[in-house]
Amino acid sequence: MTARALPSGLATALVFTASGAVLVLEIVALRLVGPYVGVTLQVSSSVIGISLAAIAYGTWLGGRLADQFDPRTLLAPALLLAAVGTAGTLPLVRYGGEILRGGAAPAVLLLAALAVFLPAFLLSTITPMVVKLQLSDLNRTGAVVGRLSSVGTLGAITATLATGFIFVAALPTNWIILCLAALLALAGLGLAWWMRRDLPGQPKTRAMLVSVGLVGAGLGAVGPTPCDVETAYHCARVERDPAVPSGRTLILNSARHSYVDLQDPKHLEFAYVQWIAAVADATAPAGMALDALHLGGGGFTLPTYLRHTRPGSEQQVIELDGGLVDLDKRELGLVTGPDLRVRVGDARVGLAAQPTAAYDLVVGDAFGYLVVPWHLSTREMMSDVSRVMRPTGIFAQNVIDYPPDRFLKAELATVAAVFPHVALIAPPDALAGERGANFVIVASKSPLPLDAIRSGLAGLKEPVTLQDGAGFATGSRVLTDDYAPVDQLLNF
Repeated sequence: MTARALPSGLATALVFTASGAVLVLEIVALRLVGPYVGVTLQVSSSVIGISLAAIAYGTWLGGRLADQFDPRTLLAPALLLAAVGTAGTLPLVRYGGEILRGGAAPAVLLLAALAVFLPAFLLSTITPMVVKLQLSDLNRTGAVVGRLSSVGTLGAITATLATGFIFVAALPTNWIILCLAALLALAGLGLAWWMRRDLPGQPKTRAMLVSVGLVGAGLGAVGPTPCDVETAYHCARVERDPAVPSGRTLILNSARHSYVDLQDPKHLEFAYVQWIAAVADATAPAGMALDALHLGGGGFTLPTYLRHTRPGSEQQVIELDGGLVDLDKRELGLVTGPDLRVRVGDARVGLAAQPTAAYDLVVGDAFGYLVVPWHLSTREMMSDVSRVMRPTGIFAQNVIDYPPDRFLKAELATVAAVFPHVALIAPPDALAGERGANFVIVASKSPLPLDAIRSGLAGLKEPVTLQDGAGFATGSRVLTDDYAPVDQLLNF
């Protein structure tokens, strides 16, 4: 006997909601796993791949079940089970992430599966069930399947845009997940009431599932979180330095990004920041004001240093994350003004808006986790950096790489394709290929003040080498907007 079709509006709403919920989970999953394994191309690919696998298997199972049972008895349970699975992702990721920290491929895949597979799998069973219920007239099969497929796609698009532009900006990740779980539970209960059907299973089984969902939601709400603040782009927290009462470390997605001494803005903790400061100090005589452009703000350590060592300098910082700028103001003592202006937005877009030949110093220190965003690494990007620099201006770019340093060499070749004078600052053991490290690329259209830079580096505690950059990159391919496999070149 063929099951009675659902009203068209209800069928449309179910498919729209189920497909949209899957995309909400997929986008939020990237934010859930980022603090533990980073936000890299491999992590994004893992979340997308796991989500697609869940959709594929869920759709297959939903179709099989729709042929064997009355789909009307399965729709409400599918929504309720998806609600339980959604609530359960929070404790699974929060507690599992602490164990699976790092960027190893198995850890990334497992954490992505914990974040999205089960609820996406359950939600994906709904569309084939609804399709089966609506196929009462074989002469309209194409129209029914086409309409519901279109509705599912529209639901996914709507959820993608709403999550990216609204939900993430308005709510913490925990609340997005818990609200979605609650909405799915209400939808399941409402559907069961409307159909006047008892939910399948023994009362003890149903009670157990309710308990699992509530416990999962409770653990997710109170479980460990690596964030003090969740911005649109980062899971951020500020840690106090136990050895220095005024010391603060800014941590973004589990990586130490900046160190700020609230009482001593001239104190530079991280070695690579000391190297860039040595370059800045060599750009002009001591105390002389500089016009500086910073691509990436982080904790604003270097802009604050220049403000205090070179009074009268005018600095422009382009920082993608406005929430991070607010955090810096609250926790790290950032004070903006006419001498230190902040533009919130993408560094490449912001760079294009800068005037030609306007800066004595350009600092590239923008990262997505531990990776320079690919569009900030290309020859076209370097050409625009060159455009905004004065003839004697200097460009200093922070890069992280690991042996065999394929990205570093490619980036050096790319910078050398635009600038005739290129040098490299790095620890000796990192240059020898013994470990990963920060590297600073230094470039200019005019001969670099190498002796002055060496003098500044000589006074540092940790040994560091200044050497020819173009020679280190011999044979490496130049990165372009058409070819910039940054993530693949890095060897975590």
